[in-house]
Amino acid sequence: MQQTSVVFTYDDYLTLPADGKRYEIIEGELYMTPAPFTDHQRILGRLFRLLDEFVRKNNLGEVFLAPTDVVLSMTSVVQPDILFVSKERSNIITKKNIIAAPDLVIEILSEATEKTDRTAKKAMYEQFGVREYWIVDPEQKLVEVYTLVGNKFSESGVYRGNDKLKSALLRELSLEVNKIFGG
Repeated sequence: MQQTSVVFTYDDYLTLPADGKRYEIIEGELYMTPAPFTDHQRILGRLFRLLDEFVRKNNLGEVFLAPTDVVLSMTSVVQPDILFVSKERSNIITKKNIIAAPDLVIEILSEATEKTDRTAKKAMYEQFGVREYWIVDPEQKLVEVYTLVGNKFSESGVYRGNDKLKSALLRELSLEVNKIFGG
């Protein structure tokens, strides 16, 4: 017996219930994760404030928080924890969503999302041309930064403690990692 798999699209995504769960489609496969834990949200808030302040001060573009739909294709729709779109690419920001790869995507790991964030989402962000991808690990209190070189991500740094996180994309940015984790 041949098993058929259902391919979910953006049209299917739009019909999902508003039930407080977070839905995403990665390469046609539907993913659901429960609401993030409070520590995740604390880190999200701190990191958003730090990044948004830098971007606004330097008039670089816009920073968004989840839930913001990013439609990479009809079969790949995600809600990164934080994303940045440069002002040069502001045309990808619509009233409803972001309609192409953001310049920067940040995912904060949780038990429910770690495997997906490190594998399927990382590969998808690479495929669609996200210029920089940060993986924030609350357990290890570190941030991994990946930069797109050609069409592949290259690890450009792992930052922890008193390290100053550097970004190839946001060249003047210098974030003290402890501040992200509440130190």
